[in-house]
Amino acid sequence: MTTAPWRDPALPAAARVDDLLARMTLEEKAAQLYGVWVGAATDGDGVAPLQREMTADYDWDELITLGLGQLTRSFGTAPVDPALGAQALARAQRRIAAAGRFGIPAVAHEECLAGFTAWGATAYPVPLAWGATFDPPLVEELGRRIGRDLRSVGVHQGLAPVLDVVRDPRWGRVEETIGEDPYLVGTVGTAYVRGLESAGVVATLKHFAGYASSAGARNLAPVRAGIREFADVTLPPFEMALREGGARSVMAAYTETDGVPASADPGLLTELLRQEWGFTGTVVADYFGIGFLETLHRVAGSEAEAAHLALEAGIDVELPTLKCYGKPLVAAVREGRVPEALVDRAARRVLTQKCELGLLDEDWRPEPSGPVDLDSAANRALARRLAEESVVLLDNPDGLLPLAPGTRVAVVGPRAADALAMLGCYSFPSHVLTHHPEVPTGIGIPSVLEALRAELPDAKVTFAEGCGVSDPDTSGFEEAVARAAEADVCVAVLGDRAGLFGRGTSGEGCDVTDLRLPGVQGDLLDTLVATGVPVVLVLLTGRPYALGRWHDRLAAVVQAFFPGQGGGPAVAGVLSGRVNPSGRLPVSVPHVPGGQPWTYLQPPLGLADEVSNLDPTPMYPFGHGRSYTTFGWEDFAGTDPEIGTDGSYDLTLTVRNTGDRAGAEVVQLYLHDPVASVTRPDVRLIGYRRVELEPGEAARVTFRFHTDLSAFTDRSGRRVVEPGALELRVAASSADVRHTARLNLTGPVRPVGTDRRLRCETAVTAVTG
Repeated sequence: MTTAPWRDPALPAAARVDDLLARMTLEEKAAQLYGVWVGAATDGDGVAPLQREMTADYDWDELITLGLGQLTRSFGTAPVDPALGAQALARAQRRIAAAGRFGIPAVAHEECLAGFTAWGATAYPVPLAWGATFDPPLVEELGRRIGRDLRSVGVHQGLAPVLDVVRDPRWGRVEETIGEDPYLVGTVGTAYVRGLESAGVVATLKHFAGYASSAGARNLAPVRAGIREFADVTLPPFEMALREGGARSVMAAYTETDGVPASADPGLLTELLRQEWGFTGTVVADYFGIGFLETLHRVAGSEAEAAHLALEAGIDVELPTLKCYGKPLVAAVREGRVPEALVDRAARRVLTQKCELGLLDEDWRPEPSGPVDLDSAANRALARRLAEESVVLLDNPDGLLPLAPGTRVAVVGPRAADALAMLGCYSFPSHVLTHHPEVPTGIGIPSVLEALRAELPDAKVTFAEGCGVSDPDTSGFEEAVARAAEADVCVAVLGDRAGLFGRGTSGEGCDVTDLRLPGVQGDLLDTLVATGVPVVLVLLTGRPYALGRWHDRLAAVVQAFFPGQGGGPAVAGVLSGRVNPSGRLPVSVPHVPGGQPWTYLQPPLGLADEVSNLDPTPMYPFGHGRSYTTFGWEDFAGTDPEIGTDGSYDLTLTVRNTGDRAGAEVVQLYLHDPVASVTRPDVRLIGYRRVELEPGEAARVTFRFHTDLSAFTDRSGRRVVEPGALELRVAASSADVRHTARLNLTGPVRPVGTDRRLRCETAVTAVTG
């Protein structure tokens, strides 16, 4: 077959795939539609719930004679030296190619949510920390570096980014999201996609769609979102990442919306995704998601029926291992219960992507092209910079921070001396190594305590754990109080332990009933505050926690969202003043632990009023963050405020660093729609720009607002721009408005489609004098 048309790289991919499909048997086509998870356990503490039931038996040598669609997590299943892992993956690929009639290897995929989930790979900050940077170019570089590492060992597809918009911060997977605003999620997520794809790795958008809107904040629960919330909050980040980022794969969500599981929804996976948005890549199942149509959703009576529903909806690949798309599907096609055309449609998409990846070419190379280093100096520098930009200084009312060099510091808390306090649940040490305690971490992860001692060599730094993360034992309080009483300042390092399915306080399947600090950490903080020693609260968490209990009682509050292996030095740098904090909140921080779900995207009825005694106003709003320098916002100006419903408006202002040290300001643009045909969020983010300035330096920031950015879904289900009044609010947070431009849109109601503008153009120019 070396002379067959499908082997000719000069031919268009479509022609090559058509020729190849015509030569394949039904069994060979079906084999392209599933992955195999070699080496994965089906019992014990390290497996997902229901994993045993969702895994079919197979004989590897017999299976690969038909070919194979994907190989699941060769690096992310157990600790393996990266160089040896690359060689093992190459051997597996050669065996797959040699066993099948066509010599086609599998697509190898891995998790890469906070870095390549492999032993010895750099552990970067989690996506919630990416959101806190408000720095898409930096996140694009992150995606590029992760992509290069994946490709260096033979991996083709990365299962990231998560584009779910936070709707309830009690949900365990908040750490995996970028934030509670669709514009922030879309712009930052798209940057990551561009980086990953630029390295030749297929980015996989997940979880499509509505996963973060699950009822009661429970993992894999029904979604209660209405059509306008779905259209205007849930979907826009996915659309942006496809249109502007070029993502080549989408992962169907586990959840169901209004009785229809996403994995069996042709309206979502075919009509919207492919016909309306024009997506041409592959749709993959979330792990075991097709089998769940039978066992959890109960919309299928058998594995074959589940396969039929998923194929018909538009899922091309079953992951992580074969269950429904194997023998049950083939038998159903043979018996006439499933049209073979559905198999052909999915196989065509899979093979087209393999063709684009070079896997149909005779000269494809499974071996890595050079030495393997997944934690290079450049990686570590990027991880440190991301961590530093993501740390949010929530409060510093009396200027206690930065700490003086010779200060006596008592470091207290269960997160202070634990390296894993830096990592989210999809970082390899948290995700896999907890089941292999005999294996070293493989990377350096300084704790906050270690980093602070290095940062302040002249300070006297003592330590007491005080309590555990989630257990009720308070016996350590006495020592913690004693250490605090001896110090000038107490740094309380509290927060989460990342884990899976209830084994942590944050992470997949680690949902909570309210937003109290885990365990007795809140009581420990009360005890420390009662000593009268100034307390600096440092939070290392995967979600926001309610802090109203300590309002006006803390000397300073620092928030870091699982900042990765460079997080200890980043936090210590903020405490010492070496790092000027510039992070901004990607999620609101509430006053009280109840009252959920709540995010800042509230219509008028969702805000505080006189008809309810419950005030949901957050303690620290979306977009909030302080600095060690000050900024002036000057010379605000705009163009003609009378514009058509298809017009644009430019507004400009000068931002000046009026302090004595370099810093970064994040200028945010919000839209307020006073009157609309359906209720709208009181404010919503439509643009932002991070501006780095030396002392005394100034820059002119320009936002070009197009009316497309005011579009929303009306009563008929159309996305429209309506005439009438609008306000553009230039702000330092969703609640800190500095300037307002009032516009009047004239002309007819204007429907908009998939060609509409999705982002606000921004520019920054230096100002002299």
